Amino acid sequence: MTPGLRPARTEQDAGTGAFGWLRALGPDGRRAFAGAFGGYALDSYDYFTLPLSMVALAAYFGLDSGQTGLFTTVTLVVSAIGGAAAGVLADRVGRVRALMITVVTYAVFTVACGFAPDYETLLVFRALQGLGFGGEWAVGAVLVAEYASARHRGRTLGAVQSSWAVGWALAALVYTLVFSFAGDDLAWRVMFWTGALPALLVVWLRRRVHDAPRATAEREQSARRGSFAAIFRPGGADGPGLLRTTVFAGLLSTGVQGGYYTLATWVPTYLKTERGLSVVGTGGYLAFLISGAFLGYLTGGHLTDRLGRRRTIWLFALLSAVCTLAYAHIPHGADTLLLVLGFPLGFCMSAIFSGFGSYLSELYPTAVRGTGQGFTYNTGRAMGAVFPTLVGFLADGWGVGGALVFGALGYGLAALALLGLPETRGKELT
Repeated sequence: MTPGLRPARTEQDAGTGAFGWLRALGPDGRRAFAGAFGGYALDSYDYFTLPLSMVALAAYFGLDSGQTGLFTTVTLVVSAIGGAAAGVLADRVGRVRALMITVVTYAVFTVACGFAPDYETLLVFRALQGLGFGGEWAVGAVLVAEYASARHRGRTLGAVQSSWAVGWALAALVYTLVFSFAGDDLAWRVMFWTGALPALLVVWLRRRVHDAPRATAEREQSARRGSFAAIFRPGGADGPGLLRTTVFAGLLSTGVQGGYYTLATWVPTYLKTERGLSVVGTGGYLAFLISGAFLGYLTGGHLTDRLGRRRTIWLFALLSAVCTLAYAHIPHGADTLLLVLGFPLGFCMSAIFSGFGSYLSELYPTAVRGTGQGFTYNTGRAMGAVFPTLVGFLADGWGVGGALVFGALGYGLAALALLGLPETRGKELT
């Protein structure tokens, strides 16, 4: 039996139980899962070196809130270009090759950030880091989706998504250690230099991971593979097009990521500047947030297989908006409540992402799956990137806590975008 058909047989024999989804992938699928999981975890690690170092960077270069918020916006805007390009590349040269290119790109430029002599240079290096950062998730998610069965795809991609919390936790741990033992002027540079870690993953990917054979064959037979024109083609006499899907999927991604990156970028600063927490104290509060995020990814993945893609995303859009408003309005002195509420906040704002990998993969055919997923997800990043910058400028007058409520608007946009998209639970990839 060929490797491409093995997951279906394994699912029938061993696809039950808590880890049935993992056994059902088969040996090749599990290696693809490990590669995507590791790549996205290290993608997360490299991303969070900036938010965690934001206060030190602002002091070192003498930046205001608007300038520091611009770091995030530039990263996410450029990531749209990188993500779209990586999606096309994945459809044309293969998922694994594209994955290795994205990992090398974000590793090289994260390290370069640590050598930046001034604000402008750091901004350029951070933008270039976004090229690789934008492509990794979309490529990795497509790679795993094409190995996963329709029955288990939601929880499988939710598990891949949970690696974001793993990378976030690693970054928070390294931040606590580095900033505890080194002065701020050096510590932020060391944080960026540790971004070389992903290069080790590329060696493993090259030797151990391969594209799903059946999906590869289908993709290579299509004349439209890797085509932007295909994902913007309106419906006509020859059949339904993908324009409507692309527009509404982009809006969905914009809303969810606008809310998420607002919180991910500004919560560390909020805890240090407005709540007066130390480095170690900030790390402790983030531990609750990150723990909730990890469990949210896993739980959301299971729910997206049980309730459906649309219902799960809608549910957590509502809960994320409520938690964001509650977290931003906790009164001063109620630090225990701030600590405890971090768990459900992290849970809800992460659970909503669990269905993205499966949902976007199911919305597009194999020939343009990388292109469609890469474009919509990363266009959402670029448009959602406006949110952290607006919070940065609003923070000067409203305070960071008050400005955080702006992120709740993103979740409202996501809920509305679902009205234009179909339910895809149980869909076989073609």
